Parts: sequence; structure tokens; C-alpha cells
Amino acid sequence: MPLSSTVPKKTQDTPTIENRKARFDYEISETLECGIVLAGSEVKAVREGKISIAEGWVRADGPDTRGGPGLYLQGCNIGHYGPAGNNQPEALRVRKLLAHKKEILRLAKATIVKGVSILPLKVYFKNGYAKCLIGVGTGRKAHDKRNAIKDRETRRDIDRAMGQRDRK
Repeated sequence: MPLSSTVPKKTQDTPTIENRKARFDYEISETLECGIVLAGSEVKAVREGKISIAEGWVRADGPDTRGGPGLYLQGCNIGHYGPAGNNQPEALRVRKLLAHKKEILRLAKATIVKGVSILPLKVYFKNGYAKCLIGVGTGRKAHDKRNAIKDRETRRDIDRAMGQRDRK
């Protein structure tokens, strides 16, 4: 039997960090996958799951700004990676997101409307690169949140009844 030169791929053991509260507090209309510019110790900390995106938001700078269009992740806390020592970036620093210029301009136009925000929904690794799924969301009112809870419970009851029916 010949030896195979291919090495089996390593299984995905890095965590996927989700912002589930954002989908409850906001009505997400569109999403976009972006890359994140991270320092080396930040990558290790994210792989360990030392990241909190629940308080984060994304600022979209349009073409009229000094540095040109860009997306910036703010309020996102990435903890310190212990073995890296003392020379680590701040936990709450602003991080640049990587996206195409056309997409950045589209998101910048979307945030001009009052009540529209760009939120980080998920942080994960894809082919070795840190990615952030961001979404354009409009804030929900209290009665909208109650309706979302009611719909979710109704869906759960229907699924439970269907499951019991299939077992019989």
C-alpha cells in the first residue's frame, strides 16, 4: 500500500463567538463577512475564546472622511493572551475591518438613516483567517421584542408537536 502524501486536515477546534442579543434587539436586514486586522497575540486570544462582541458596534466612514472609506470595529473586548507577555495591544482598541470599497460605501449610506446601526454578529476563523460577520440592523421596540418572543415560542411548540407526532 503506497504512502499518502496528503496530510489529513485538522478539525476546526476554534470557537465561534456569536452576538445572539443583537439579533433579539435589532432587526437585521443584511449581513457582510469581513476580515479583521488583529495583532498576533490577539489572534491567539480569539482562538482561546477571550473575546466579547456583545458591546461592540461598527463605524462606517464614507468617502468624505480624511482617510477614505473604511469599517472600524469599536467596543469589542479581546482579552490578553497570557504567554505573550506585557507587550500586548489594548483590549478595547479600535480594529479595522477589511471589505471591498463598494461594500463599505453601501454600508456607510445605510447608516445615514436614523436608528440604523452596524453590529458584529459573529467572529470565527475561516481558512486560518479571522472573520467577522456584521449586520445592518434597525432597533426593535419593546412590543416588537415581545412579538419575537411569542413567535419563537410558537415555533418551538409546533416543532415539539411535530416531533411527538413523528414518534408515534
